Amino acid sequence: MNHSLNYLLRRLGFYFIAAWAALTLNFFIPRLMPGDPAAIIFARFRGKLKPEAMNALRETFGLTDEPLLGQYWSYLKSILQGDLGISIAYFPEPVTSIISSALLWTIFLAGFSLIISFSLGTLLGTIIAWNRSGKLDSFLPPALAFIGAFPYFWLAMVALYIFGFELSWFPLGHAYGNDVTPGFNIPFILSALYHAALPALTMILVSLGGWMLSMRNIMITTLGTDYIAFAHAKGLSSRLIMLRYAARNAILPNFTGFGMALGFVLSGALLTEIIFSYPGQGYLLLQAVRAQDFPLMQGLFMTITFAVLAANWIVDILILFFDPRTRK
Repeated sequence: MNHSLNYLLRRLGFYFIAAWAALTLNFFIPRLMPGDPAAIIFARFRGKLKPEAMNALRETFGLTDEPLLGQYWSYLKSILQGDLGISIAYFPEPVTSIISSALLWTIFLAGFSLIISFSLGTLLGTIIAWNRSGKLDSFLPPALAFIGAFPYFWLAMVALYIFGFELSWFPLGHAYGNDVTPGFNIPFILSALYHAALPALTMILVSLGGWMLSMRNIMITTLGTDYIAFAHAKGLSSRLIMLRYAARNAILPNFTGFGMALGFVLSGALLTEIIFSYPGQGYLLLQAVRAQDFPLMQGLFMTITFAVLAANWIVDILILFFDPRTRK
């Protein structure tokens, strides 16, 4: 137990150092670039603002005349208080409220799609590896590899054209219908699920093959080890050997990849959100880059960084549970 706790605390300390380094880079990189957010927003008003307003704008974006180190401590203090500044593109909306609204849609669409794809792909990879040379093993890997060879944006647009435009089975875009009121009510939930169905299916279809093939290949290697032969010699049931002995060990590399993918979910599925006009973080990041919205970009990068670190720490906990060797 002490070994496990020490392992998790060491990993957590490493992630805290990585988070501090990311916050520091997030602060200094925009300030090393020419210009500042106040000058950009001032130029957009094309003479409608008086020059005296520049000082007020600079203070709003935290660009005071105090030394850089003082600005850095003020920046860290505001981060700890949950204040990420004011957005330029959505001025005077706070960055926190803009990110939080997009974050929920990204987690709903990309997060659940990733979990379904990983779970289904891992299960299929386990089954077809256990039943090698069967019908599923002969059909699924080449079929999903063929689908995955196409660019995602092309598949998404074809799916949208056929099932959304021609057949009208799914809506053409947006997160919910105009005839429902956002909130925790049945019509809104059903509308959100209906609008997310087609983009989620395209994301699952494209990523399913990768998880399945990865699990299949590792599973086949695992099935050739001595402890699997020993388990067969002991007369254990095939289901127990497949799930507890083979799959439990073969899934460990996939868990690491899943942790990275889960963290980067918060960066948003950019192509998906653009094609399906979905209001997630990927589309928001694109808008922030186009508008040179430094506070919003900083907030999004910080959110993505923290999500990747948190997801990897969760994976460390899961690996600690699945792999007894890490407890020593």
